This record gives sequence, C-alpha cells and structure tokens, in this order.
Amino acid sequence: MADNPPDYELAERMALTSPAQVKAIGHPLRTTILQLLHERAATVTELAAAVERPKSTVAHHVDVLTRNGLLKVVRTRRVRAIEERFYGRTARMFHVAADPSPAGEEMPGDFNDFEVAARESSKAFEQGRLWGFIRHARIPEDQASRFWERMAALVDEFDRLPRSGETMYGFAIGIYPTDHPTLPTTDTDIDTDTE
Repeated sequence: MADNPPDYELAERMALTSPAQVKAIGHPLRTTILQLLHERAATVTELAAAVERPKSTVAHHVDVLTRNGLLKVVRTRRVRAIEERFYGRTARMFHVAADPSPAGEEMPGDFNDFEVAARESSKAFEQGRLWGFIRHARIPEDQASRFWERMAALVDEFDRLPRSGETMYGFAIGIYPTDHPTLPTTDTDIDTDTE
C-alpha cells in the first residue's frame, strides 16, 4: 500500500462550477467510487468487485465522473491484448464554487454529505462504535470560513493516512448556519470574577 495515498498525482482542491458536476458527485454509488479512489487508482473491474455491482453499471458511473472532470485515466496496462485503464480522482477535495454556474443554471440542492454520513453511521451507532460531537457557536462568517479551512486541512490529513487494518472508517465534518437558539447579546461586559 502507498505510504501517502493515493498512488497517483492529483490536485489538492477542485471547485465544482456546473450543475452537472454537482449532480455527478451527488449520486451515492459515484460518491463511493470517489472515496475508494482516495486509496489508489483502480480499474472498472476492481471498482465493480469492491462495490459488488455489475461492471457495466460501474463503467457508466465512471464515465459520468470522467465526463465531468472528477476522474481521469492515470495509467494503463496491457492485459491479453486489451488496454486496461486505471482511474483516479482529479483532486483530493471537491467543493461547490462560491460563484458557480456562469450560465445562471441552478445548482442541485439535494447533495448532502451529512445524509450519507447519517445513513452509513446508523449501524455503528447501534453497535456503540459511533464517535461524534455536535456543537453550536454564535460566530462571525469570516471566523466560520477560517474554521472551515482548518477542517479542510484535517480532512486532507485523514485522506493521506496510510491504508491498513480491516475496517473502513467514515469521517464526517462540517460547519453550517442553523436556527439554533441563542442568548441575547448584551451591551456591557459581564464581570465573571467571583470573590
């Protein structure tokens, strides 16, 4: 296994700028394919075996990801006069562009990593193996953005961990505005010193 996965060159980040790209990354099977390729490049045959789906189904989804610039062929090899393609991600991290879709097309609104995490984590929760926290804080938007950059660095660290062991772990992280209640702000500082 590679010490610093995956075993091919790729960009650190890529902005998704079109609805087609966001739709492509939002399909559960395509998300799984992208996650598998964090470990190493793989052929359609290997991916089909990993997800236990027909090769033709996986080939279709690989084609969608490739057409939308999320996957690329990173190497090939000859096997009995047939050229076998190994696919890899084009970037470690994909994110929806702040100012997407210059043509004015609306981005899909049904792509939510936390829905995937909730679905995947239910069995771990039942087994008492789910580790997680949720916190709320009233902070300015620029501070939330800086915090997101720190979270992205943690995701990058997780992606680069050497692959070993028998268990595949999920890692969900995010920051989002909520309607969570807040205490009213005060104009005076409250002295918290006690005597």
